[in-house]
Amino acid sequence: MKRSIQFTLGLALFCAAFTFSLAARAQAQTFSYFVNLSAGADGVSSVMQAPDGNFYMSGYPGAYGHRGAILKLTPSGEFSILYSFCAQRGCPDGSYPFTPILGSDGNFYGTTQEGGSHFEGGTIFKMTLAGELTTLYTFCTTKECPDGASPEGILQASDGNLYGMAGGGGIGSQGTIFRVSTTGEFTKLHDFCSAANCADGYNQFSPPIQGNDGNLYGATYAGGSHSAGLLYKLTLAGEYRIIYDFCSLSNCADGGGPNTIVQDANGNFFGTTQGGGSKEYGTVFELTSTNQFIVLANFDYVHGTPLGKLTLASDGNFYGNTQGGENAGTVFEVTPKGEVTFLNIFSTCALDSGWYPLGLLFQGTNGTLYGTTAYGNSVGDCNPEGVGYGTIYSVSGPTPLVETVPVAGPVGQSVIILGNGLTGSTSVTFNGVEAAFTVQSDTYIKATVPTGASTGVVSVVTPSGTLKSNPQFVVAE
Repeated sequence: MKRSIQFTLGLALFCAAFTFSLAARAQAQTFSYFVNLSAGADGVSSVMQAPDGNFYMSGYPGAYGHRGAILKLTPSGEFSILYSFCAQRGCPDGSYPFTPILGSDGNFYGTTQEGGSHFEGGTIFKMTLAGELTTLYTFCTTKECPDGASPEGILQASDGNLYGMAGGGGIGSQGTIFRVSTTGEFTKLHDFCSAANCADGYNQFSPPIQGNDGNLYGATYAGGSHSAGLLYKLTLAGEYRIIYDFCSLSNCADGGGPNTIVQDANGNFFGTTQGGGSKEYGTVFELTSTNQFIVLANFDYVHGTPLGKLTLASDGNFYGNTQGGENAGTVFEVTPKGEVTFLNIFSTCALDSGWYPLGLLFQGTNGTLYGTTAYGNSVGDCNPEGVGYGTIYSVSGPTPLVETVPVAGPVGQSVIILGNGLTGSTSVTFNGVEAAFTVQSDTYIKATVPTGASTGVVSVVTPSGTLKSNPQFVVAE
């Protein structure tokens, strides 16, 4: 398998790509820059939305050296620091945070890659919207780090617990999958590389997702039967099973080095790989609910290799980004049938543009998708000194929606419903079953999963029309 991320390209190639960038942007008419980041809010990797209608994210440098902070961004583009890490010697509160998630109780939950009270192993934290932090767990309890180290994000599952992946540590020193309660009780569920020749995989860069059946699903970048990564299934009780090994096809036609996956309402999984495929620069793939593997698209040198998780938007299409190639990265849209459209091609040559896109696109409840770039050019004319501090860009077009927190839970579960224009809403239904609810503000509702509800779309009738959830809400047993 050929690893295909290209980090060093001549300025001539960048400038050649610039003309293409303008053409692609004009045709799509959906891409724009939302915010050019400044020195106090650079290094943003992903964005999330809270009940107050504002966006939150991790960024750098923070108030205490380059150790990171949680940032707040208003819809009008105003930044402020909610919390700066490493206020004390040794960083007992952690350092280098990932963007947190919103928990079902309305608080943030997140991880830091370093810091904490044990050998700089990283932490799991809880934070209020006012910025009050509680450390729930510190990794690397001994020098051997049997619990793992440097966790990379978490999810909250239908049982209310937090699940994620940590690197290092474990039996084969290749990472773990863990569970932590919201009060800090830690359980290790799986050690990667515990099978011969790392047949169970290793090098995991994102937490798993919770599938429609209540189990966890994820990807490892390496390991597996062909040393090209795999997809796995994990029950909440900790039973681990491989569901697909990459490079199973001749010449790695199915791709290798998978990124995190996403699941549609029909139970099919979609994702990207960072290598392999017919053009050796990665693929978009589908693994159907009947375990049929399909290559939907192949990436090439011109557009680079896909990086990070696909986002399934309210229009039914997937959005992602690439890095490298003959340009400084792209934003693309791909249909469930595999039709790829490049919405923007980044260039270092353009004034006030971004380049080197990062990770995940996030869909706000206004329907707009938001992504980030590592650099932004404040000078233009291909000046390598004008790299700036990055940007947050937007892709408009998909329809407004509501988002539930969490996305799965049992009957009786209290659910936060995020949206816009929710004041005066007259109905909330879970797959057609009426639910008790209270409108808390124009940007969020509290509802209870009703008796008789089944897995499906949550619908909210607002004064301006009906908004539907994406993804669907999974009613757990």
